[in-house]
Amino acid sequence: MTTTQDQNREKTSARRRFWTILATLVSVGLGGYLLYRTLSGYSPGQLVDAVRALPASRLLAAGGFAAASYLCLTGIDWLALRAAGKPLPYPRVALAAFISLSLGHSIGFAGLSSGAIRYRFYTRWGLGTADVAKAVLFCGVTVAVGLMALGAVAVLVHPGLAQEVTGLGTGAVLAAGLACAAFVAGYLALAAWWRKPLTFRRWSIEMPPLPLAAAQVALGAVNFALVSACLHQVLMAVSDVGYLAVASVFVIANAAVLITHVPGGVGVIESVVVHLLPKTDVIGPLIAFRCIYFLVPLALGLVAFAATEAVFRWRDAGGARSPTPSRTAAPGRAARS
Repeated sequence: MTTTQDQNREKTSARRRFWTILATLVSVGLGGYLLYRTLSGYSPGQLVDAVRALPASRLLAAGGFAAASYLCLTGIDWLALRAAGKPLPYPRVALAAFISLSLGHSIGFAGLSSGAIRYRFYTRWGLGTADVAKAVLFCGVTVAVGLMALGAVAVLVHPGLAQEVTGLGTGAVLAAGLACAAFVAGYLALAAWWRKPLTFRRWSIEMPPLPLAAAQVALGAVNFALVSACLHQVLMAVSDVGYLAVASVFVIANAAVLITHVPGGVGVIESVVVHLLPKTDVIGPLIAFRCIYFLVPLALGLVAFAATEAVFRWRDAGGARSPTPSRTAAPGRAARS
């Protein structure tokens, strides 16, 4: 018989699914509207011609920066598992990280969607629920501190552009840049001096040691710098725009994406870049950027995900059965965390 506790869990799970689906639909709708507003003045033929007009050298360079960004992201996952005290061989981490992030970037709510995919991989390799949660949190914090670190540099070095794009005054822009820098510095200070675990209900979280925290900031900032370089390469095909200008705009766009959770930043990035270059036809470069950084990795990630799922199912069916300690060990570790 179903107990009252089981019924309450089912109701809670149903409510979470409802709100997740609703938020996703709202985000997709917002992204679709922004994308429509940006592309509505072009025919399909004009869009295809705009992409074809881009030099192959720029597209190859953009692809190289995109690949370097995803490589950097696998390094963040590798650090996250070390911080959680559950290191895994890098090839396994790279596989799980690439699949989860290539899909999560396009699905939206990347922390939840990519986290769910990470959970499926890492628990099969012996990690508990609490271990995966700590690793996902570490990755999320890395994104935040990396974005703030690059944002502080871009805004403080190029305050005029940030003022133009945001419409804020000089004082407000400089204050925002200094606040980002102060947040990063404060995080590093906590990592250096705060050794007590932070507890919330049954979860216990410890600050990473200073070397890991410094690596977080560095890898997070480098990742956003590489994505900005990818966007910069395609924009250079139509305009002599500076890298710092593109980095500033990309940081602003990603801050908006983190707030709205629009899948892949659809429409948000386009709208901000069009604002940066209002008299330049940037539609072709933006479509190329979206294909290079989002759609190609998405296709590769789907293929890799399908292949690994087939292998997992084959092993579970007995073709090469191996014990799955996560299904028995995870609850105990999670309860003790």
